[in-house]
Amino acid sequence: MRATMERLHFTHPIHFIIGLTLWSGWFVTVYGGHALACEVALPEPEQGVFTLINATLLVISLLAAALLAWLTWGCWQVTKRHQGRLRFNAWLSTGLYFFSTLGVVFAAMPIVGIPPCL
Repeated sequence: MRATMERLHFTHPIHFIIGLTLWSGWFVTVYGGHALACEVALPEPEQGVFTLINATLLVISLLAAALLAWLTWGCWQVTKRHQGRLRFNAWLSTGLYFFSTLGVVFAAMPIVGIPPCL
């Protein structure tokens, strides 16, 4: 088990793709779930943005953003302890996780202000 943890440390190159993969999984889940929810349980237009659909999408988005922000912070902390290639890997991973976090935040903003199923 310890060998596995060392290989997947924040300096490992696998972190180059994890952030964008998590973002794309979030995107497909939220927007696919939105379309499915609108097909199955169309809310009344009078409800505005205060619907179960928007609440669920917002919770999923907050969890995804929190996970990505935690991974960003973890990689950033590791950059202080390494030099050379390992530091570069951690910095690149930090940037990609941060970019993915911003992607979730900005793509989720309409959930707060637009009624679902327009």
